[in-house]
Amino acid sequence: MGYQTLLVDRGDAVATITLNRPEARNALDLTMRREMLGALDEIEADPAVRVVILTGAGGHFCSGGDVKTMRARHTAVEGRARVELLNRMVLRLVDFPRPTIAMVDGYAVGAGSNLALCCDIVVAADRAKFGELFCKIGLVVDGGGTWLLPRAVGMARAKELAFTGEIIDAGEAARIGFVTRVVPAAELEATTRALAERIAANPPLALRLDKHMLNRAAASDLAGALDLEAYSQALAIASTDHAEGVAAFFEKRPPQFTGR
Repeated sequence: MGYQTLLVDRGDAVATITLNRPEARNALDLTMRREMLGALDEIEADPAVRVVILTGAGGHFCSGGDVKTMRARHTAVEGRARVELLNRMVLRLVDFPRPTIAMVDGYAVGAGSNLALCCDIVVAADRAKFGELFCKIGLVVDGGGTWLLPRAVGMARAKELAFTGEIIDAGEAARIGFVTRVVPAAELEATTRALAERIAANPPLALRLDKHMLNRAAASDLAGALDLEAYSQALAIASTDHAEGVAAFFEKRPPQFTGR
């Protein structure tokens, strides 16, 4: 499938979605939001893909919503429609049934900052910049930031970032828990791909169940989390991958997981 605003590459087990509007620092226009939904559907339908990397072209991750499209005044109804399309993309990415990694260089600000947080892991170049810039143009945090950001950095720090519109560097982002790891820019792609391949070597069913449980646990109590663990472990115990993992352990060989 062809895209106007994305590049989609599917390797052996790792797919890469590249936001491809470098002239606009990969701003999220309406076309990109729709195409992201299509790209995720396309990748999910491919059983060979076990991990997804999300990145941006032209030295930047994503500069948020396309401010050029905001010059014309919009009604509240029109504004809600724009955000609801973004919301669909956020929910699809957060709940995507394979592990996802944001590979961030340059700017990841506004909704672009929260797009990175939609991924399970954020790997950033040492020159990357992050920020909730909404208040700078009279808007409120969206893109899932009110839910994702406090869970990453704590409520007080999330409020400070939202209220000030401060831009922080990759080192500070890592210190407060926004970013998983920071690497030199020249090593960003190699480091991210090595991590993706390491994850992809693990059993797909277990990865999918782990992601689902961890996502649900963020909004659950302990009893609910334990119940979901028991249900999920029952599925894992009965899987071919579990039998293969045990066999490989005793035969002292690398396991060959199939996702069944």
